[in-house]
Amino acid sequence: MFTGIIEELGRLVRIEKEGGNTHFIVEADMTSELKIDQSLAHDGCCLTVVEIKGNQYKVTAIRETLNRTILGKWKVGTMVNLERCMKNNGRFDGHVVQGHVDCTAICEDVQYHDGSWMFFFKYQSDHITVEKGSITINGTSLTVVDSSENGFSVCIIPYTYENTSFKNIEKGSVVNLEFDILGKYILKYLRNTKS
Repeated sequence: MFTGIIEELGRLVRIEKEGGNTHFIVEADMTSELKIDQSLAHDGCCLTVVEIKGNQYKVTAIRETLNRTILGKWKVGTMVNLERCMKNNGRFDGHVVQGHVDCTAICEDVQYHDGSWMFFFKYQSDHITVEKGSITINGTSLTVVDSSENGFSVCIIPYTYENTSFKNIEKGSVVNLEFDILGKYILKYLRNTKS
């Protein structure tokens, strides 16, 4: 489980194809603290560390992951939001994030507002957001400002802008979304009771 509090930006240094799988080699300061078989969120997508060499580590994504997330669009040099799993005695700073990307969204606009940025996103799925509810964008735990059908906005403060991949998101960028787990269960329950 994750909380959506980004620890570091890693840099993608190599991509290797093997059948339907893709291996990503990432360079990060936290590499010395990682271990083989550890779960690590990459732009909100939980992947397993399979190899460590110096300050670089390798993770593997299957075809389903590549199809459902932005990972298939990554290129060498891409900066990736990284978060290790939450320790069971750690502080819970964000919200419950599973590292399971539900769908992608397109950034429709970015507006600068007196020191912060408003980002507007559209997505194609049956998931929902609610105003002042939680949403995870590229692994970052955020609060929904405005919610509409298949769309929402978030406000990004300067610290988050500078220390996550948000500084690289612009109009037309595609991002990973993970919707709030409680909302997903409630929505499923309501749909099942109507049947």
